[in-house]
Amino acid sequence: MSIREAAIAALHGRLAAALAPRNPAPLVLRGETVPQRLPPGGLVVIRDGETIDETAILSPLAWAIEHRAEVEVTVGGVTPAARTALFDALLVDIAAAITADRTLGGAVEWAQPGAPDFEDVEFEGAAAARAASVPVALFFTVAGSPLA
Repeated sequence: MSIREAAIAALHGRLAAALAPRNPAPLVLRGETVPQRLPPGGLVVIRDGETIDETAILSPLAWAIEHRAEVEVTVGGVTPAARTALFDALLVDIAAAITADRTLGGAVEWAQPGAPDFEDVEFEGAAAARAASVPVALFFTVAGSPLA
């Protein structure tokens, strides 16, 4: 498993564990098919994203890498107030989970959640849904090749 893959897996594990106590708990996915219906607790999908920066460090050769993963959050609700309350609570819990352990259990040197990008979406079975994509910057160092 590459360091990048381990970092994203650690992010998924951290969010799944942190959001599990919520009632109802959101469905936290990574690399799986998104369900057709929106779960009552919301949907959190971790996407691989892209490498933003690779900086060579000499003696010994290593690479400082910034990789941006995307955390997509989608919630539904009967009323706009219910949607907004659930949505805000999930975003706060995601940020709190990441900032509580910035190394994601040692998988990265630093994890930094960014500002969410909001949108309204249509989802089967939901009168209306609210969604956001939250970039999470993952910083780590790779010895040798940056492809490791």
